Amino acid sequence: MPVTRIDPRSALVVIDLQRGILAMPTQVLGDEIVRRVALLADAFHAGGLPVIYVHLVNAADGSDAPPGRVDRAAPMGAQAADFSELDPRLPRAEGDLVIAKKQWGAFYGTDLDLQLRRRGITQLVLAGISTSIGVETTARNAWEHGYHVTIARDAVTDLNAEAEQRSLDLILPRLAEVDDSAAIIALLPPRSG
Repeated sequence: MPVTRIDPRSALVVIDLQRGILAMPTQVLGDEIVRRVALLADAFHAGGLPVIYVHLVNAADGSDAPPGRVDRAAPMGAQAADFSELDPRLPRAEGDLVIAKKQWGAFYGTDLDLQLRRRGITQLVLAGISTSIGVETTARNAWEHGYHVTIARDAVTDLNAEAEQRSLDLILPRLAEVDDSAAIIALLPPRSG
């Protein structure tokens, strides 16, 4: 379903565009996702709207990762020293936020909701990696917190094509409006003040 509007108090939330995750074999090359997210970030900056970069930051030995028993654990190898560093090609502006998370979603265990509410944010546009994990979990949490959610379909990617298609076709449309970056940018409200 196409995006119907972008609220005047919206924020772009970028999930896990960090060196270690961008190096993974995603469906769309990480360089292309960074390019598309940069276009979105530039448009949000031009409109005076905040951009929030979320990245996964765990202890190198994994000791602060969620401890629950699972059937299929994420592969935990030694992480490179720069694993959590945000990609330097992402445009940054004064007022942008950087949120460190310890699990899939950007809300649990972080001050993201507090930061959004203090800024009067009512809508989140989500982009990043991976569609079926970090983006979908953050979309679920945002929806549960009462935000309007929009997914930039062409600015997300995943390691698994089937999981990504399931998210984009079945799950995310129940939580959000899903559309391309150009349609989102076209609906950004004019800069106020």
